[in-house]
Amino acid sequence: MAIALYPGTFDPVTLGHLDVLSRASRLFEQVIVAVASGNSAKSTMFSPAERVNLVEDNLAEFSNVTVELFDGLLVEHARNRGATVLVRGLRVISDFEYEFQMAQMNRHLDSGLETIFLMPSQKYFFTSSQLIKQVHRYGGQETGLVPENVRLALKERSAESV
Repeated sequence: MAIALYPGTFDPVTLGHLDVLSRASRLFEQVIVAVASGNSAKSTMFSPAERVNLVEDNLAEFSNVTVELFDGLLVEHARNRGATVLVRGLRVISDFEYEFQMAQMNRHLDSGLETIFLMPSQKYFFTSSQLIKQVHRYGGQETGLVPENVRLALKERSAESV
């Protein structure tokens, strides 16, 4: 049974993330969405538990997908879960350099772990969690780029900061 791990911060999850997840769920028997609990390079808007919940609330159509929080080295988490594949989304060419370096390091740390890159639908190429947060922070609308539960969570977060 092929188990794939789809790791990320998912702060917040976008429709682009869900599009990549949909593609991965058709390719693998089981997909684990691995929500990173923390990443010193990124400051998060939502807590780890909130990010897990925001993803989980969008999994009704996926019978072979689960979500869990992880901390530490991704290759260790993959090994502990029996995953042999990492799924990564590529939107634009600028994603490739970072993703290529990460894939090579993961291969160096565990040669049995493969990384595959999936591209979301072209309507999501320009979006990222970071851009969603920036647009929302300045009062813009992210209609059509995030699931409804995320839109509401962003709106609530903005109301808290006023």
